[in-house]
Amino acid sequence: MDKNTILSRYAAGERDFHGVILHQANLRDVNLSGANLSGADLSGADLNRANLMGCDLSCANLTDADLNGANLSGANLSETNLIGADMVHVNLEASNLKRADLRSASLVLANLARANLSEAELSGTNFSGANLFHADFSAANLYEAEITGADLTGAIITEEEMSREKIYTGLSHKWVTWAGGS
Repeated sequence: MDKNTILSRYAAGERDFHGVILHQANLRDVNLSGANLSGADLSGADLNRANLMGCDLSCANLTDADLNGANLSGANLSETNLIGADMVHVNLEASNLKRADLRSASLVLANLARANLSEAELSGTNFSGANLFHADFSAANLYEAEITGADLTGAIITEEEMSREKIYTGLSHKWVTWAGGS
């Protein structure tokens, strides 16, 4: 399924796009709010300024996706692969990122107020200047995460999660990519 097919089906009222493959698709500025994109392959996709508010993106592959300025407030991103995703100024307010893999993702100046990041893999993630107000980091791996200038007011985070010496013993994430090699 390509971008135009999805957008025309969405305009006709369809919301279930479970498992769709849109590797490296240009979805800049699209409105797919409330869509079911669970299990979708959006790796390398350009979702810059996309409206994905309330979407189900659970178990989706968003490796290296460009989500700069996107609206994902209230979205379900549980167990989603966001390794290396570019998410500067993204709105993830009240989103569910439980057990998501955000290794080396850039969430500079992102809004994660009241987001659930419990059990998430956040090693090497850049949260510089992010709004982490009341975010839940229970059992998350924050090893080498950058939080300079982030607002951690009311965040659920322990010394163990903040410790650079913590050895993460949670689940390992194994991801499949549909990207072809050259």
